[in-house]
Amino acid sequence: MNSHPKNNTLLIPEHDPYYYTDNETLNMLRIIHTISRKHPVNVLVAGRQGCGKSSIVKQYAAVYKKPLATFQVGILSEPGQLFGEYTLEDGETRYKQFLFPQAIQTPDCVIHLEEINRPEHPKALNMLFSILSDDREVWMDELGTLKVADGVTFFATLNEGDEYIGTELLDPALRDRFYILLMDYLPKVVEKEVLIKKTGISQSQADEIIEAIGSLRGNSDMALEISTRTTLMIGEVVAAGGTLRDAIVTCLQTGKDALESILLSLQIEKGITEKSDLDYLRFTPEMVS
Repeated sequence: MNSHPKNNTLLIPEHDPYYYTDNETLNMLRIIHTISRKHPVNVLVAGRQGCGKSSIVKQYAAVYKKPLATFQVGILSEPGQLFGEYTLEDGETRYKQFLFPQAIQTPDCVIHLEEINRPEHPKALNMLFSILSDDREVWMDELGTLKVADGVTFFATLNEGDEYIGTELLDPALRDRFYILLMDYLPKVVEKEVLIKKTGISQSQADEIIEAIGSLRGNSDMALEISTRTTLMIGEVVAAGGTLRDAIVTCLQTGKDALESILLSLQIEKGITEKSDLDYLRFTPEMVS
């Protein structure tokens, strides 16, 4: 199970100097930090894909100088898989402990459970109930009693909605153990500021991108979910010398027919879809140099 660093090192992440969130969320994160000083705490971060759920967990750990450990719940297929597995070494079967037991026993650790409502098998989460409950401990034959350390904060993130294939509703008994943070995309003016700061594009280029993205997000017929992450990817293409058309074509994850509709929509509103005749050239080191 590749959900832990090879050297089992828990590190404090670098903070993002251009990370924005609203004042209500910021205040709630301060409250979560205060509560974590008294006892471990669970936070569920829900929202549309690409609205910054994972980023806010990393930023929380960075701002409050806490080590961060991230685990992919979406790959779990059996109970206890987070903790370790039996492996064959030198002809003997031994239990190999993963990073999760170390993380939950590390004071002040931030533990990120990604896609908590998407395990491959629903019973894979069973052992988390005890860890996330008031008892904060679990017994394993292989490891003995594991008790959650002081100051540990569990963040679980999920995408909710019928549009997310494979996503199951979170068990109410599990959801009841969490404080809830609801997230959405950044307002246009803030997203534009982030775009300029992180990609280095000009004000006019940022205006063009934000206007195009806003137009697509507001088109109910297309039902596009364009994340801030995708907007930044578009900005990077433009910053590297690409056109907005280049960026739209390469960054939006959609089929050919849908892409043609997107470009047609932007052509009507923005006039950016002109396509020149293509020259086919050899891609070699000599050509690049």
